[in-house]
Amino acid sequence: MRRPAPPRLTLYAKPGCHLCEEARATVLSLREELDFELEEVDVSLDARLHRAYGERIPVVAIDGEDALELGVEARQLRRLLSVAIAERSVQ
Repeated sequence: MRRPAPPRLTLYAKPGCHLCEEARATVLSLREELDFELEEVDVSLDARLHRAYGERIPVVAIDGEDALELGVEARQLRRLLSVAIAERSVQ
């Protein structure tokens, strides 16, 4: 039986954003205990993304769905990722 693909976490952020740096540190700390793919997107490089996320960053999306914004707490993110991982294991 094939192992399901891990969830994809996308971190929308930009350089010089202290909340973004904190969110990134939180995300990276959870990589040690949970299996997920990480994509980091710099919204300052794309006008469309900057309009969509600029005032809300950092934004964390899991499998394409915005899940957290403006702040990322490890406890919340761990729970959301654990649910995404569990949902994959029953499919």
